[in-house]
Amino acid sequence: MPTSPSAPAAPHPLPGPPDIRLIVTDMDGTLLDGTGRLPAALWSVLAELRSRGVLFSPASGRQYATLARQFADAGDGMVFIAENGTYVVRDGVELSSDPLDGAVAARVVGTTRQLVADGADVGAVVCGKKSAYVERTDAAFLAEARKYYALLRTVPDVTAVEDEIIKVAVFDFGPAERTTAPALKPFTATHQVVVSGEHWVDIMNLTADKGAAIRRLQQDLGITPAQTMVFGDYLNDLGMLDTAEWSFAMANAHPDVLGRARHVAPSHTENGVLRTITDLLHLPPLDSH
Repeated sequence: MPTSPSAPAAPHPLPGPPDIRLIVTDMDGTLLDGTGRLPAALWSVLAELRSRGVLFSPASGRQYATLARQFADAGDGMVFIAENGTYVVRDGVELSSDPLDGAVAARVVGTTRQLVADGADVGAVVCGKKSAYVERTDAAFLAEARKYYALLRTVPDVTAVEDEIIKVAVFDFGPAERTTAPALKPFTATHQVVVSGEHWVDIMNLTADKGAAIRRLQQDLGITPAQTMVFGDYLNDLGMLDTAEWSFAMANAHPDVLGRARHVAPSHTENGVLRTITDLLHLPPLDSH
């Protein structure tokens, strides 16, 4: 007796979206587009994430005041990991900080002043909780500093300001890895010296970076690495890549970042962060926003 043909095998179900509770992204070279602007579709994506209970957090070397201004339309509840993780704020309330000893900040400034005396085109930004402070007052330098520091004051002596210092950032008009970073290498024995962009070097405590800030946030909120997604492109993002199972280097990232991340997202000029979030979490397509 002939046998009946077997029923076709059921297709394998498509994998559901991962259980993401926290998304952390760098700004420059990562979330921002090629002109340094936030992508237009961001606000709709943020609203959808909020409705799903997913916390979205910018993590940047930028000042808290700068980030808060950029995301002023996003509403309450966003966590800002500012100043490369040394200052974390939610709804105007400090969640954590890692202040830098004033004597160390003064030595970094002294090294920067010596670089200037030797002919280097550099300038220090002393980053406090109230404001950022500079001695250099030429238009070219101030234009670069103001990209990242919405609250910026020029003072006669940055080592004499009355503020809680959390970081010193040095801007180099040339490649920072060539001139500024080597000059600051002696500080690596006791502090972090992080090349945070082509022209920036940040000096912070050894205990302060984006990764440490994310781990504290995960612990406070009960979020695991498997529930965390991070995006980065430069050397100051290396620490946070280790906090998430869903770690993404942008296609335009520094080679060390590409080597450290578990996954690669499209370039920041291709809206890589939002495209990846939309695809993995099965959000409405970006073109429908």
